[in-house]
Amino acid sequence: MSEKAQISNISAHAHYAASFEAESEDEVYDLKKEGLVRSLLTEIGENPEREGLRRTPLRVAKALDFLTSGYDLSAEEIIKKALFAEDVKEMVVVRDIEFYSMCEHHMLPFFGHAHVGYLPNGRVVGLSKVARVVDCFARRLQVQERLTNQVADALMAHLGAHGVAVVMEASHTCMMMRGVQKQRSTTVSSAMRGTFETDPATRSEFMSFIKT
Repeated sequence: MSEKAQISNISAHAHYAASFEAESEDEVYDLKKEGLVRSLLTEIGENPEREGLRRTPLRVAKALDFLTSGYDLSAEEIIKKALFAEDVKEMVVVRDIEFYSMCEHHMLPFFGHAHVGYLPNGRVVGLSKVARVVDCFARRLQVQERLTNQVADALMAHLGAHGVAVVMEASHTCMMMRGVQKQRSTTVSSAMRGTFETDPATRSEFMSFIKT
């Protein structure tokens, strides 16, 4: 992404952050994005001027900025703001972290739960930051496999842990609403780093913690 495009994205996402109030009739959020949505509505045979769709381009533009706001977030910044020196040797597990993302192939949502564990090495991180790291990567156009690995790699790199484990379970609307139309299917992906990868007993302990 060019520097100009990055600046444009940051500006748009910052704009979104201040846009939670109900829109007024004459509000304009992002002319370019709204124009693209209006053109898309026309292409699929809709009338973007009818009452129910009149503000849809604005709302879609806001929603897209929120759903892709992870591009402007830094996992390193999230983690380093809440690192604490603690002589903890036992595994820390945060499970059932809800996440929502968008499939990069169809731009349709996939959603589910992430389970994250790590073995501290003299430092622990604020628990909410683990969930924020998940959101940092989930709020981008994604594939689940890459998302899982990005969360594990970021925590491993910036937490300095002995090991990190991430398991994600998700339902993909690109499989549920279209294509094979398998509404009950779920996808499970995992990423193991450090001790979780090399020590079967550590990995097994983590897996026992996340079973529901």
